[in-house]
Amino acid sequence: MKFLAPLLVVSLVTSFAAAEAPKVFSGLFQQDVPVKGQIGMVIPPKEMDKYLAKVESAARKDPKWFREFSKQSKPGIPLPYDERLGLTKEEYADYLALWNKREFKAMEEVMLNLRQSAGGTWSITSTGGASTISTLRYSEKEDVFRSPNGDLKRIDDIKADANSILGEWSGAEWKFEEETGLGKTKENVALGRFAGNQYGIIVYRVQELSTEGTRLLDKSLVVRFPLGKTGQAKPAASKAATPAKKK
Repeated sequence: MKFLAPLLVVSLVTSFAAAEAPKVFSGLFQQDVPVKGQIGMVIPPKEMDKYLAKVESAARKDPKWFREFSKQSKPGIPLPYDERLGLTKEEYADYLALWNKREFKAMEEVMLNLRQSAGGTWSITSTGGASTISTLRYSEKEDVFRSPNGDLKRIDDIKADANSILGEWSGAEWKFEEETGLGKTKENVALGRFAGNQYGIIVYRVQELSTEGTRLLDKSLVVRFPLGKTGQAKPAASKAATPAKKK
């Protein structure tokens, strides 16, 4: 009966490799297929600085009004026009025109890879500065991402406006939030794609605040990657396939 053990191992390996990736990764990643990504940030034109300085000055003059006015607007998009912002209508129009010229600036090249773990969970392993994402494990059954902090639970899907800082994109988001006698921890991760379906996106943020409100940790990541074969990393050429040089 000893021959049953090797057969059992082969059966388990085969079923493990044949597992279908969860739907949340569909169209973004394929199992064990490395993808080239970029950590980056969106940079508006420098010409906007003069207008931002005027808005900051107006906010200092009437901080209470500015806080209330900002709360009424969607986060991540330009505030609606109000003369109390310190801008004329012409300046505000130019401000919006410049905002529409913002660009994604790549800061670091990374590799992303969707892998399945032994416990039936999934992870997006990453190199470089995005390696924090590798600590997250997705469980399809519970629809949660597990991190060292705890379970990130699914919240409302994202449908970002074209005027938002990252542009128009949609996706799913998970969130962990906990408050103890030591402070408050927040952790979010979102997966999605930009309008036009050329790029996918991962947005990650973790924050830790002390009981006094002091920021102990604030790490944010935006990783953009091409969708489809365009973003897939090509396998390294085999030395055996390299023609020998003539002597």
